[in-house]
Amino acid sequence: MSSLYYQYRAANELDASDMRFGIVVAEWNQQITERLLEGALNELQKHGVKEQSITVMHVPGSFELIYGCAEMARAGLVDAIIAIGCVIRGDTPHFDYICQGVTQELAKQNSAGRVPVIYGVLTVNNEAQALERCGGQLGNKGEEYALSAIKMINFARELKN
Repeated sequence: MSSLYYQYRAANELDASDMRFGIVVAEWNQQITERLLEGALNELQKHGVKEQSITVMHVPGSFELIYGCAEMARAGLVDAIIAIGCVIRGDTPHFDYICQGVTQELAKQNSAGRVPVIYGVLTVNNEAQALERCGGQLGNKGEEYALSAIKMINFARELKN
């Protein structure tokens, strides 16, 4: 098969022992974001990532993920970045503005940047929905973010070969 084709790898076959990860975590809704971070860290370590190969930085809120991820990418010390945040709908349009801004800017960084940026921002209607996604009955999305980061590094490496 041509090296231009990305080959699917089962999650249990992924070896990330030589990869470096940056994780930018919003402090807002910390009871959710810290659980997502824990899920991501556990998944990365499950695939051989050493603790010293993971840089975790915190920013005040989900909107600040934009700057945090951009600066982490500019530093050039990681192979992929995971942006972790949680925005819970309220009574004002603030939810819409934050979600739209973060989504657009992280997408822009992902397509034009040096490294993959994984969008790990929960956008939910209430705290119960968030809790279901950070270790509740829907699992821990942090694990999925980590797997996506590993797979995107593999994707980029495959293209370079």
